[in-house]
Amino acid sequence: MFDRVSKFLVTALGIFLCLFTLFEVNYNLLQSQSSLAIFIGTGLVMCFLVYPLDKRWKDVAPLRWIDLALAVSAGVCCAYVVFQTEPLFKAYWFDGFSLGDRAGAETSTDFAVGLIGLVLVLEATRRSIGWIVPLLALFFVAHSYYCYGSDRLGFPLMPDWLLPHAGQSVKDIVGTTFLQSLGVFGPAASVMFKYVFLFVVFGSFLEMSGATQFIVDFATKTFGRIRGGPAMISVMASGLMGSLSGSAVANAVTTGTFTIPMMRSARFPSHIAGGITAAAASGGALVPPVMGAGAYMILELVQPEGGFLTIMKAAIIPALLYYLSILAIVFLYSRKLGTEAVSAEELKKKKLSGFEASVFFGALTVLIGLLVLGFSPFKSVTGALAVILVLATLRKQLNLGFYPRVLAFGSFFVVLLVHQATIFVADSSPQWLQPFLGKSWIHPTDGTITLLLTIESLVGSAIVGMFGLLLFGLAHPAWRPEMIKSLTKSAKNGISLVAASACVGIIIGIVQQTGIAGDFSTAIKGVVETNLFLALVGIMVCSLILGMGVPSVVCYLLMATLMGSLLNELGVVPLAAHLFIFYFGMMSMVTPPVALAGYASASIAEAPIMKTSVAAFRFSLVGFTLPFMFIYRPALLLLAPGGGSPTLFAVVHATTAATVGILSLAACLAGYLFGRLGVLGRSSMFLAALLLLAPITKVGDVNLGLTIDVIGGVIFLLAAIANWRLGDRTTVQPSLT
Repeated sequence: MFDRVSKFLVTALGIFLCLFTLFEVNYNLLQSQSSLAIFIGTGLVMCFLVYPLDKRWKDVAPLRWIDLALAVSAGVCCAYVVFQTEPLFKAYWFDGFSLGDRAGAETSTDFAVGLIGLVLVLEATRRSIGWIVPLLALFFVAHSYYCYGSDRLGFPLMPDWLLPHAGQSVKDIVGTTFLQSLGVFGPAASVMFKYVFLFVVFGSFLEMSGATQFIVDFATKTFGRIRGGPAMISVMASGLMGSLSGSAVANAVTTGTFTIPMMRSARFPSHIAGGITAAAASGGALVPPVMGAGAYMILELVQPEGGFLTIMKAAIIPALLYYLSILAIVFLYSRKLGTEAVSAEELKKKKLSGFEASVFFGALTVLIGLLVLGFSPFKSVTGALAVILVLATLRKQLNLGFYPRVLAFGSFFVVLLVHQATIFVADSSPQWLQPFLGKSWIHPTDGTITLLLTIESLVGSAIVGMFGLLLFGLAHPAWRPEMIKSLTKSAKNGISLVAASACVGIIIGIVQQTGIAGDFSTAIKGVVETNLFLALVGIMVCSLILGMGVPSVVCYLLMATLMGSLLNELGVVPLAAHLFIFYFGMMSMVTPPVALAGYASASIAEAPIMKTSVAAFRFSLVGFTLPFMFIYRPALLLLAPGGGSPTLFAVVHATTAATVGILSLAACLAGYLFGRLGVLGRSSMFLAALLLLAPITKVGDVNLGLTIDVIGGVIFLLAAIANWRLGDRTTVQPSLT
């Protein structure tokens, strides 16, 4: 009985969550806090229905009914926020004041609902991603409360190293973290709502359209004939796929299912196959133009001059260097092992589908094009999603008849044309209706038809047509299973992120209300004084530790809140500082002992978890040096040290040094260049990599950056020549376990 009820509710709520998010981010009809309360509330309800109290008790019927009760309670608490915020329900407000107007003077009912809601957020997060974030949130809550109590009850104040502040009472904490717009329904939830969840939906429909299969086939055709080609296929496929999905674990599972068996058949050891997949999967969210929604979080927090394009340009060179490093290590390691290329028979089977290619490149072109034209990120993603849905109606692999395809295809264009026709009645329509009507192609002042206004009008109509297509798909019996599957999968994939963002909101609310972030930055700055390198190492360690147990998106939000101002105070360009934090949030996915991407790959490769995680760490080692490099050499981000544009020489110098350093490190890790490297050869390569990749630009007041790079380059060149002439070219027989 419970299973039937739960399955129905999860499906219905999943469809609602996707459609509501797509609709609200584009039309923005509700108050911000109301829309976030609906978004978070739906996610929490689904979380309690999908994740049991404990996996061992998932089949214990009485406990599952308790889960249903908790789900209802979470829904009620979030609905209360909507009722007390949205003007439509003004009749239900206490004394005629909204929840926001009652800030600091909340009623006892407000407090009770807020306290229950707070506990439910902590429990939902524990169920979906584990204990780390809830315990961290409780630490901040306890810290704020103790500061309040110690100051008023005569207890000794906290020592300075515990960062004392004025503190908050329990009522103030509940108000800040749940009832008002700083906490659960604050910035973290807003980023998830406007950007991240949309890309989860985008990825699910991209898979339905067949574009993910094209990614694997394209990578196979590109590298299949090269020795070690299966591993290089994994690297390329993960880079393309991860750019869209943003999840290292999902990326590893999606591409690893195809590429890990291929690598094993080419004589790669199982733990190496898993390690390569995990390393490549973890870098996907660093690849522009999409960056798995990471770029949009940075855009929201940093707001750089030039907007999204500035972030995209800054990420290009580091992303290319990261994947160049993995490809170089894989290629050299393959030659050392004597692994094989993809068989001719297998290559013949891999035929690139023109249709799937058109879906992938069509959606990507629309997404990038709209962003370049200045459309908002969520409008651009929705426009690209409309393209995917329209093209998916033509996919032959979908088990549909001719007429359902024609009707689906036609429903989109009928709605689009009808919406365009509303342009002629828009001016005479009521004010509340105008946001839903077509936008004119004609400029209001000079009366001319402009290209940008035409595109804007057609995009708006395409989005309405997309909703028509989605509703048709849910109504038509032939389309319904595919639509429900994609929408439900999107919602389930986003549950943990929704819960985590709500819990992170508790921390952010307390941090912003008490000012502890500034005290934290000041304290750390006092320890490192003016030593930027020590500050960077500290941030790296914190990011890696925190990222071991939470999604990289959540890790970034937390660390950016706590540490972003510190790097700004130490003179780091804000965009470089945030990219530094984001990179290490991603690298935590391949950092033992808790390397989540490594765990996922190991399960597919049937390899030991720790050996796979260590292999993933080795293959992604350059990812741990790149952030330091672009902090000290901002030309890698196409930025000057003080912001603005760098000189051409600075970009060429930084990129060349990084490339040669990466090749040196790849040869050292693989133990092979033109032949096998002995101890002296590997030591020379390591020294060259150290000089070229280490963040050394000055010694005292003397600028020695170019000199050190030249020395490193000469060492690499001499070691390479020696290995070319004297290297042992015999291969090593690998162990396949």
